[in-house]
Amino acid sequence: MLYYLAQWLRNTFDPPGFGVFQYVSFRAAAAAITALLISFIVGPKIIALLKRKQIGEAAKSELQTTGNHALKAGTPTMGGLIVLTALLVPTLLWANVLNMYIILIVMVTGLLGAVGFLDDYLKVIKKLRKGLIGRYKIIGQVTVGLIVGCSIAFFPEWFSSVFSSINMLTTVPFAKNINLDFGYWYIYIPVVIFIITATSNAVNLTDGLDGLAMGTVGIVALALAVISYVSGNAIFADYLNIIHLRGADELTIFCAALVGAALGFLWFNSYPAQVFMGDTGSLALGGAVGCLCILIKKEFLLPILGGIFFAETLSVIIQVSYFKYTKKRFGEGRRLFKMSPLHHHFEKSGWHESKIVTRFYIIAVMLAIITMATFKVR
Repeated sequence: MLYYLAQWLRNTFDPPGFGVFQYVSFRAAAAAITALLISFIVGPKIIALLKRKQIGEAAKSELQTTGNHALKAGTPTMGGLIVLTALLVPTLLWANVLNMYIILIVMVTGLLGAVGFLDDYLKVIKKLRKGLIGRYKIIGQVTVGLIVGCSIAFFPEWFSSVFSSINMLTTVPFAKNINLDFGYWYIYIPVVIFIITATSNAVNLTDGLDGLAMGTVGIVALALAVISYVSGNAIFADYLNIIHLRGADELTIFCAALVGAALGFLWFNSYPAQVFMGDTGSLALGGAVGCLCILIKKEFLLPILGGIFFAETLSVIIQVSYFKYTKKRFGEGRRLFKMSPLHHHFEKSGWHESKIVTRFYIIAVMLAIITMATFKVR
């Protein structure tokens, strides 16, 4: 909105210095700073409200004897409200809100945030142990994926005049001059639904230690900010030999706001956490990461860039599959990991959660660097 206000002031009065608002780099920096400030302002207020309403997380019974998990009972949850406020407000202030990329990413984040909020509400306020029934949560995620997939497949003109020729293409990592064309909407749309649903749940699974999910999302968002910027810039896209997406550089502002919101939330969520993100934040941020990769045509980079989320999800799948297999074959279920998701395996192995989180951060940074390297190592 500030983008249009500055544009109107420039066209009407031509004040000096207002031309800077046309630059994505300036607005991205402003969005990051705004997100950080909003986190610091609304964070304590929301935490105080959650405490007053006694909206607290129950400690996991299987972790009561591990680390400090018994002490975490009662810690305010639904802190995703802080993240979403600090993310969406700067995006709406500094981005071109009529840009289709921005419209879709804000919609995905908001709708999945609503699904997560409903899940948290049922768990911590209505005291329903499982919260929102799993199939209803999946229906929400699939619906959001369906909207994104249909928008790209059937209405490419909403993005740009030339988007129809590349709407169902994606970049193939480590391969030069090769893009995969899904070709048909009935192939492409299920892929979009799967990615948004999978990443949404993957970040949700990762959100088990203080600062783990939020910090990792922040690292991923920083890498996606760079990729969005170069994808929307004709010169950089041509130099890197990647698909040029006119208007996609506006996503840099959303990514920068996400980085700022992540840093601001970590102020309260780092060990020992004053507030937990809850499904309100994790489902929304996971879906946003998946949607960003879809919009900038980098779906195949997700297992690398989101390697932490991928490993966490894979550990759960392996653990459950192996347990069921051994129970069927031997009559008794066995486990490969001491506990899943993966971060709890290391916790059960005696690692302090701060060490686990720091080491996962290091791995996430390394994976982000590898992701960037794929643009030249081809």
